[in-house]
Amino acid sequence: MLSRVANNLYWMSRHIERAENTARMLDVTYRMSLLPYRTPDESWAEPWALPLVITGRATDYYRQFPGALSSDRVLRYIALDPANPSSIYSCIQSARENARTTRGAITTEMYEDINGLWLEIKDRTYDGILSQGISDFFDWVKTRSHRFRGVTVGTMLRDEAYHFIRLGTFIERADNTARILDVKYHTLLPSVTDVGGAVDYYQWGALLRSVSAFDSYRKVYRDVITPMKVAELLVLRDDVPRSLHACTREIYQILGDLCDASSREPERLAGELNAQLRYGRTEQIITFGLHEYLMGILDKLSALNSEINGHFLVPVYPGQQIAPAAARS
Repeated sequence: MLSRVANNLYWMSRHIERAENTARMLDVTYRMSLLPYRTPDESWAEPWALPLVITGRATDYYRQFPGALSSDRVLRYIALDPANPSSIYSCIQSARENARTTRGAITTEMYEDINGLWLEIKDRTYDGILSQGISDFFDWVKTRSHRFRGVTVGTMLRDEAYHFIRLGTFIERADNTARILDVKYHTLLPSVTDVGGAVDYYQWGALLRSVSAFDSYRKVYRDVITPMKVAELLVLRDDVPRSLHACTREIYQILGDLCDASSREPERLAGELNAQLRYGRTEQIITFGLHEYLMGILDKLSALNSEINGHFLVPVYPGQQIAPAAARS
């Protein structure tokens, strides 16, 4: 397979996954904004800072909108702003363009689905989203992402193209889980007086719902939501679809099918990361520091992404500008 085709397929799936993750995050943020909570310095935290921190767009946002945060501005910026490369609009546009340039490598059903998604979202307006219902819009984005993955699994030949699509999905998913968990623990932690209270419970529940893990938590632990158990569920358990362990296991297996004698380094890095999560212990992670641990995971995901780019995709040469969509990894 040509490197450029593999590159477009890889980023097509990453953009679709990123659009879904962004919709999940904005939906949870909207619900969390209905309840106030405190940061460690006892100042009132602004919940709408969370999606800006997670997506790494805070600096650009404040440059464009100086002053206090506004829910309307953040929603416009992260949901529909074409100038924001991490917005839902931009992610779907980029995914459609990647699909259009690789129509011979994907099925007709896949292209029709993603093209229809693009045609629908490009006509959406912020006023229309408000009249429809903000949560309904986010549910629509998530449902369309699920549908595209279902069409992919149900129609594609299990060849290299399929493997690169799946690889992009799980790289992006692992990156998102690590980021949102880190932000909850260390950027928007409630004050000591809130821990164990109704607001704290609501926040942890919102975090679990943002990665579709709330029901899994109740089935596994059958207990009140505690930070340590949330960390264990989203980092170390391999039976939770969006956990770091589950994602890295899939990445390692996919790279095992793609790598040969000349490209073993990506497989080695993926295996090393998967082994770290497979044999890790929650107590050791908390003792080491969850923030430091998650930053280490993100660094390894970034190194793995670089190796994947160097061995399979379009290489980035010194002095060449990296596309904005790839900046997070």
